[in-house]
Amino acid sequence: MAYDNTCKYLAEKFPAAFIRWLLPIDEPTNIQVLKTELIQEPIRADSLVFLQTDRQILHLEFETRPYSDPPIAFRMLDYYVRLKRQYSCDINQVVIFLQQTASEQVFVSEYTDANTRHSYRVIRLWEQDPALLLSVPGLLPLATLSQTNSPRTLLEQIATQIATIEEPTQQADLLACTQVLAGLRFEKDLIRQLFRKETMRGSVIYQEIREDGLEEGLKEGRKNEALLFLGRLLTRRIGEIASETTEQIQTLSVEELEDLGEALLDFSEASDLTNWLNEHQP
Repeated sequence: MAYDNTCKYLAEKFPAAFIRWLLPIDEPTNIQVLKTELIQEPIRADSLVFLQTDRQILHLEFETRPYSDPPIAFRMLDYYVRLKRQYSCDINQVVIFLQQTASEQVFVSEYTDANTRHSYRVIRLWEQDPALLLSVPGLLPLATLSQTNSPRTLLEQIATQIATIEEPTQQADLLACTQVLAGLRFEKDLIRQLFRKETMRGSVIYQEIREDGLEEGLKEGRKNEALLFLGRLLTRRIGEIASETTEQIQTLSVEELEDLGEALLDFSEASDLTNWLNEHQP
């Protein structure tokens, strides 16, 4: 969920940047970020940006995986119908795939059945020219996943661009978002080398990601609740956790659980968790 939350934060914090990138509008005005709960059954879209003067909605969906249940194409049709009913205006839908994959599903851009056909736009970030993303502060974190023959050079360019941002809060937030999304492509050691961890800790998005789950349980002093939530996050991130590994996690202190909650953002397989636990054994 960290990647979804990060992208949603960027779209809500820098809506004009996304609108200029994805719609033929040079200077969008009177932008309103809509609530993401739609009528009928309560479902949520990743980001809804409403251009009040142009009577348009830009609906963004950020995906790290090509498959979902229900399928992405059907969800886009469902969102479209609900949005059209609720707002009665033009709907522009864009699915942005974050992580490179060979799956044919990332080339699907419409839903079809016997009586219905619904199209939407698909962007595969790894095919995007990084030039535009590098030129707009709000899109810098997405540039980490764009097209390049030299990923390290690209990441260094992004770090340099963020370093030029003078406003401290914006710089901290963009650093945090960049580090989270870069985890889909780069080794954590390189990310830590180029970006200062202490700066990330002070950012709004970093705190939001933490407070969405584990941090909330720790703040209230409920270690058992934190363990349960951490278990769910780890299962979603790397799959089923072995019983002996679960026992190791249960022996961790509150401070160590907090550290693990932060570290799991970088995990991609079970061995990452095993290595982390081995490094933190007393």
